[in-house]
Amino acid sequence: MKVQWTNKALSDLSHLFEFLAPVNRRAAARTVRSLTAAPVRIIEQPRIGERLDEFEPREIRRLFVGHYEMRYEIQGSTIYVLRLWHTKEDR
Repeated sequence: MKVQWTNKALSDLSHLFEFLAPVNRRAAARTVRSLTAAPVRIIEQPRIGERLDEFEPREIRRLFVGHYEMRYEIQGSTIYVLRLWHTKEDR
C-alpha cells in the first residue's frame, strides 16, 4: 500500500504549523512530524481506524493521533489522507 496526501490534508498541516509556531516553533514542528509519520501505522494495518458509516460506500476511516483526528480513505492499494484537525475544533 502507498499513502497519498490530499491538498486539503496538506493545507491542514500547514495551517496547524502556522497556528502553533508563534507560541512554540519546536513543538509545532514536532506535532507536524508526528502527524506525517502516523500513516506508517495505517500502511501496516489499513483498517486500524474506525470506519465512518455515514460515508458509505466509500471506505473512510478516522484515526486519533494524540489530540488530532486524521481522516483517510482506502481505495484499492492507496490510502488517501483526507483531512486532519485538533479534536477540540468544532468540525
